[in-house]
Amino acid sequence: MAASWLLFAGGAWLIRKAPRKNAVALILVGAAGLPLAAGFAPPRSSDDLYRYIWDGRVQAEGVSPYTYAPAAPELARLRDDFLWPAESPWCVSPETPGVVPGCSLINRPTVPTIYPPAAQAYFLAVQALSPPGTRERPVQFSAGLAVLAIAVLLVWLLPKAGADPRTAALWAWCPLVALEAGNNAHLDVVSTLFAVAALLAAALAKTWRGTVAGGVLIGLAVATKFTPALTGPSLLRRRPLIVAATAALTVTLLYVPHVLANGSKVLGYLPDYLVGEGYDTGTRFALLALVLPPSASLAAAAAILLATAALAWWRTNPDRPWHTATIMTGAFLLVATPGYSWYTILLIALAAMSDRPEWIAIGVAGYVAQYSSNLQLDGFGALQLGYGSALLVVVVITALRHFTSRRPAVA
Repeated sequence: MAASWLLFAGGAWLIRKAPRKNAVALILVGAAGLPLAAGFAPPRSSDDLYRYIWDGRVQAEGVSPYTYAPAAPELARLRDDFLWPAESPWCVSPETPGVVPGCSLINRPTVPTIYPPAAQAYFLAVQALSPPGTRERPVQFSAGLAVLAIAVLLVWLLPKAGADPRTAALWAWCPLVALEAGNNAHLDVVSTLFAVAALLAAALAKTWRGTVAGGVLIGLAVATKFTPALTGPSLLRRRPLIVAATAALTVTLLYVPHVLANGSKVLGYLPDYLVGEGYDTGTRFALLALVLPPSASLAAAAAILLATAALAWWRTNPDRPWHTATIMTGAFLLVATPGYSWYTILLIALAAMSDRPEWIAIGVAGYVAQYSSNLQLDGFGALQLGYGSALLVVVVITALRHFTSRRPAVA
């Protein structure tokens, strides 16, 4: 893992010296080849994609994934030896009431899905296009296509905003992107595709129609996974009423059919997930825990994020909204300190757009937590080490950049 990051850093630095045309070709080759290579193996560090496959399968049978948990007796007819093998890490005991016992590759098989409506549409589309017996490959390939699509958007449209397309290497060649999208096929790459498209559409919008397109795209992003909402303050700097209205309408239209069919069940496992992670009590904020008790951490986290959102809106350049979106997203991750590296996929794309590679250190922080046992650290200590180190990197490099930009040139 360390070797892959060192090679990435060297390559991303050297590509800046290459002619633009050659650099763009190499970037796109990497964006296509790295996720594809990673996708030739089953997922190594996450089993989320099996829930994606199951949700798509359930919808193809005309059943809402919000209605029943995978282990529910109403869905027993959809089981097969692939998703329900004889042995797996997730087994349902015969003593568990209201379910059919058995082992599954699907994590938390006794609770309903956590994923929003646009994500469900994506799962259904992948299911519809998947040949029989292809197992994980279609969803891995789809995530890899999203990686390539983002790279194409960056090298094509960043120059129109006056930016260097060679910074797209920070996205296309990043080991985290190849592993978490190409191998683990995380949904975050799809929401990131919508978010990147929204930011570019908003930045390049010459008329209100372009702004509407940006609002629709960010609505799709939020309805795929909620984290792209962090780009909202930056997107609201230009024509805020149009952006807010179109984004809200898009999310509403996607949710209405599911709400009518399932009511509050449309939230799925999300509330229980947040409680289980400790966000309701403030015990989950690893960096804040260094200076505050849990009882004060939740209020402090909210205050920090509200202040950052206000600053992002105030300081946003509408022609390049990704700069402040990077800060907002990075601040959220430093406050929330998630233990999953794939939560930083959006930040990797924003760092590439902004040419701020120091923020990618936050992506490395997730791996420190993930491999805490190898480092002989407890989980919470690993979060503090990883995110604390990332915060230090961001602060030091930002300060150096500010200092050098203000230093007068030598004659």
